Amino acid sequence: MMGLMRWISGLAGGVLLVVTFASVLRTMVVPRGMHSMLVLRLWQMIRGLLRLLVAPFPGYPPRDRVLAWLAPLVLVAMLGSWLGGMFVGYGLIMHAISGLPFGASFREAGSSMFTLGYASTDRLQLSALDFLAAASGPLVIALQIAYLPTLYGAYNRRETEVTLLQSRAGEPAWGPELLARQVMVGTESALPELYRAWERLAAEIGESHANYQILLSFRSPQPLRSWIVGLISVMDAAAIQLAVSPRSAPPEARLVLRASFTALRDIARVIGIPFDPDPDPDGPIQLSYEEFLGAVAMIGASGFHLERKAAEAWPQFRGWRANYETIAYELCRRGDAVPALWTGPRDFPAVPIPPNRPTDRRPLTR
Repeated sequence: MMGLMRWISGLAGGVLLVVTFASVLRTMVVPRGMHSMLVLRLWQMIRGLLRLLVAPFPGYPPRDRVLAWLAPLVLVAMLGSWLGGMFVGYGLIMHAISGLPFGASFREAGSSMFTLGYASTDRLQLSALDFLAAASGPLVIALQIAYLPTLYGAYNRRETEVTLLQSRAGEPAWGPELLARQVMVGTESALPELYRAWERLAAEIGESHANYQILLSFRSPQPLRSWIVGLISVMDAAAIQLAVSPRSAPPEARLVLRASFTALRDIARVIGIPFDPDPDPDGPIQLSYEEFLGAVAMIGASGFHLERKAAEAWPQFRGWRANYETIAYELCRRGDAVPALWTGPRDFPAVPIPPNRPTDRRPLTR
């Protein structure tokens, strides 16, 4: 019976080590958009706890302040879970190999993992395992330390463009507002450059956020800003421009749309958001025709050149939006993004917040 228990202990320890190291490699080493079930469960658990904590407080700002801790807490929990998994795994294997009591086995595992050396024994059969444990602990900690500059580098590049968008599309950003403001301040010619910048950013987001999913939970420094809301606003602006002004719309509008919904699909595949890879352009979308009609009227009143009426432009706009609406709405919901216009429902009671309007209407060129 004792031999059977030691065999089960060794098997359980080996499986736990394999699962733990696989999670480490999938999360921080292999750049192929793999997700770790352990990290996903940690994210779900911590997000649920934070949402319970903020539930008594009304309004969006308190929720944003509390949820800003989600990504840092997940990072700390990841490291703690990996080190804890290795500690238990090595302890179980040491018990199976040496026959030491569980207390002494775990004491030796912890001593070796953190290179303390105070619990070393004279058992030669544990030497190789002690060396492996001594290498594993510092290695995982070093990987986590090296992981952070990559995350924050991608985060800073993303937030730079999100911040620059604030003066063009309002806060929170909204696609029709982006088009209207360019007319009001006389910077319509800057739209192609904006689309090019967001085309490149979309490609980077598709690569970085699919490989390092924790970036999806990093919130903007300001509560009314959000990378996914900003991306939706740029896509909506490009789709509206292509729909209402097809002859004068720059080719960059098509490019940013394709780059953006391709990036969203890459992220959706990794985190398990279902989507139609070939949606029917004539199928229904969640955004209503009345909302589109009001937006076209608003940008037309601002002086934006309309080559088509709203009724003629609606099928074209709907065909573009069908490519990204489902994924974008789900990312906004999961990320508890600021409830901006045209970004779908949230898991918390929220009224869509329109973009703030500047009081100074003087042209930027003055």
